Amino acid sequence: MRESLCAEIEGFVRNSPDNRFPGSGEPYFDAPLIGIAAGSDPLFREYKRIIGDFHRTPHEILSEAQSVICWVLPVTRDTRTSNRQESCWPSRAWSLTRNNGENFNSALRRHVVGWLEAHGQNAVAPQLASDWRQLDDAVVGIASSWSERHAAYAAGLGTFSLNDGLITERGIAHRLGSVVTTLQLAPTPRRTPDYRHNCLYHREGSCGACIGRCPVGALSRQGHDKAVCRAYVYGAVPEAVGEHYGVAQAGCGLCQTRVPCESRVPAGKGVAIYPER
Repeated sequence: MRESLCAEIEGFVRNSPDNRFPGSGEPYFDAPLIGIAAGSDPLFREYKRIIGDFHRTPHEILSEAQSVICWVLPVTRDTRTSNRQESCWPSRAWSLTRNNGENFNSALRRHVVGWLEAHGQNAVAPQLASDWRQLDDAVVGIASSWSERHAAYAAGLGTFSLNDGLITERGIAHRLGSVVTTLQLAPTPRRTPDYRHNCLYHREGSCGACIGRCPVGALSRQGHDKAVCRAYVYGAVPEAVGEHYGVAQAGCGLCQTRVPCESRVPAGKGVAIYPER
């Protein structure tokens, strides 16, 4: 069943017309990475302590949940290359990927739910559920009731970075999705020694390249100022380029491009983990 599910996700990413730039037919995303977390993984309960009690567990989303299916949609090389050249606003290709590509990601969530239901399983895409919400918590700051990044970490797909992104074997430039289901699948092991291992700064105190890529100073060696970042990404950027690019959500992604972790886990002190793509 796992092989069939992965083939279905991979085929949808490869063949869906929604994963195409208008006019060119080039994809927004390369082939996906897929991981599975157990619905009963204690890490989801731990997230209530780490993130906040508002963060839901798989069983709060679907009472009989057995598995959380997660995927990484890597941004293509051409789009990443275009964004590397920018220093203030995102490139047009990056913004189209953020806006139209995320619409495709939602279509993929619905497709996976439909496929599972057609195979006799219950399934919910937490990000599309009516009770999913974003909030500005007094203690943890800007957060949501379900984090795609934290689900992907639980599913063994990557670890966290200085800028709060998830560094996967295909790097940090991507979109993430997940579906909670009653289908029981073997979970993907988490192979890294800690939750920040793939980030050079956290692993060995080097790098910090993403800090210099942020045009508004939202990144420092102390971490990520979510409020400053959000004001820029959801305020200044769409105001400046949204109409010109024809998108509502323009994104930014400057700290995800022209950095060592853009498309791979960086080698650091001579330890090559994954090749660059």
